[in-house]
Amino acid sequence: MELQLHLAGGGYSVFLGKGLLFGLSDFIHLNRKVFLVTDDGVPEKWVQAVQAQCPDCHLETVPQGEGAKSFPVYERLCSRLLELRFTRRDLILALGGGVIGDLAGFAAATYLRGIDFVNIPTTTLSQIDSSIGGKVAINLDGVKNCVGAFYQPQAVLVDSEVLSTLPARHYANGLVEAVKAGLIYDPELFGLFEQGGAAAHLDEIVLRSLRVKKAVVEQDEKESGLRRILNFGHTIGHGVESVYGLSGLYHGEAVAVGMLPMIESPALRERTERVLRGLGINPRMPYDPEAVYEVMTRDKKTHGGQITIVTVAELGKACLEDVPMEALKSRLCGKGLEG
Repeated sequence: MELQLHLAGGGYSVFLGKGLLFGLSDFIHLNRKVFLVTDDGVPEKWVQAVQAQCPDCHLETVPQGEGAKSFPVYERLCSRLLELRFTRRDLILALGGGVIGDLAGFAAATYLRGIDFVNIPTTTLSQIDSSIGGKVAINLDGVKNCVGAFYQPQAVLVDSEVLSTLPARHYANGLVEAVKAGLIYDPELFGLFEQGGAAAHLDEIVLRSLRVKKAVVEQDEKESGLRRILNFGHTIGHGVESVYGLSGLYHGEAVAVGMLPMIESPALRERTERVLRGLGINPRMPYDPEAVYEVMTRDKKTHGGQITIVTVAELGKACLEDVPMEALKSRLCGKGLEG
């Protein structure tokens, strides 16, 4: 299956199917230098499958985890590209989860002011959400995605087969973004999680999630308006992740924590908590609100002592609201979590 993103600066295709990883030349021009970026958590068989199809492949493996989205690792990638004399006609290929897509994409956006970039997401999180839309970034001083760009890939290949080797916790972690997409835009998508569990509907969940992201990004590529609804759960979630992520908290787990305070309806909040706990995720994880708030004051969505938050009062309908930072702090400290 193919989804085509139509953007002002030129669109690209998202290809979905089982076994796409073993036929890359059907979708990507590989007869050039290919800089393959992955991490040490991606199974070797997937890495070897890609390498075998690239006549001139240069592999760069970084440590697994959010810590790889750093200036030292980014500099290492760019230095290696320079050493290998990559040109704008060559290709950076990301094989991994959201961290690898962000890191490799940011290198692609900035090396020589832009080099071809293709993303092959290998986790539920990256397949459902982060692999499309063009946001690429690294972290700075403990603040997530503080340095980045909008840079669209030439193509995205979503191969359901690679999820077969994904650990259960990573699998559930990514599905939080699909729950988010249902809450803000697609009630039927949310309903799939209440109809026999995610595993029974995985292909449809991935497809519907991508369709939500596509619809939003096509209307607002650079996040000047509507696209900000995709930040639902992320304002508090990024703060929680920045404080606790290096100690082992995953992105989706942090977003789950950030969702509940932004749901206005007690009944919908209860349904959402039930869905998240069904995935094995605790959306009421205890945290230090003062430490999280301090990180949020440096959030890129802040402006003039205010911050833009995303709330949901009714399933499938998100609302953007500019509020004082103190109002956000009250939510962070527990307002809205009762019931």
